[in-house]
Amino acid sequence: MSQLFIVSSGPGDFNLVAPVAINAIKKSSDLVAYGLYLDLLGEVCHDKKHHDLPLGKEIERARLALDLAASGKITSLISSGDIGIYAMATLVFELLDRQLAGEENHPEWLDIEIEVVPGISAMQAGASRVGAILGHDFCTISLSDLLTPWETIEKRINACGTGDFVVSFYNPRSNKRDWQINQARDILLKYRPAETPVLLGRQLTRDDENLSIITLEQLHSDDVDMFTLVTVGNSESRHIINGSKEWVYTPRGYSKKL
Repeated sequence: MSQLFIVSSGPGDFNLVAPVAINAIKKSSDLVAYGLYLDLLGEVCHDKKHHDLPLGKEIERARLALDLAASGKITSLISSGDIGIYAMATLVFELLDRQLAGEENHPEWLDIEIEVVPGISAMQAGASRVGAILGHDFCTISLSDLLTPWETIEKRINACGTGDFVVSFYNPRSNKRDWQINQARDILLKYRPAETPVLLGRQLTRDDENLSIITLEQLHSDDVDMFTLVTVGNSESRHIINGSKEWVYTPRGYSKKL
């Protein structure tokens, strides 16, 4: 039987990798991933055939994983965080959709048994570090305009502001993109207070993790890079401090019952 596992490896800490993900990798003979993800997984990836394709080769990774699985090799396609959130799972299904539409010539792909293994996304890892900033309705928005026009992204940020959603921004900045996070800040300032708490989480759950809690008006691209998750609270999110301890939470309305 042809088998492809689409595996989430979590935010970085091996202790946060789901047991079902580890079992999928153990069952596999071939692993397809960006090399860093395999390095973070450590010994569980030993004695497997590694297919390490660099960043920017996502389509090639998805095609290779499908080809390997179709050839009879139990294969895991691995991505960090949750592989279904801004990651590789969507590419696999897009390729299968193209095959069904007659736009690909790989009928063997359609015989593959596919299992998607969920994981902890960066926004969840970041929220856990500071309390419960995602405690009420929230959304995620990628600020990368490589695949999505900025006009569309801007429309979604405005919708987020109108709906007063907590928002986690993925891909807030790259070496060539340093203005989007500042523009997103300015849009949100039209809808929520300047003192709205913001979480900056860099390299979450990894050895060089760095966390800071700032206000929306303080948010600036100078403090953000491609490894940073930015989560902006809504108009009711609270930053509380108890000595050296500080948390952020977004109330759900329980105050009416307390």
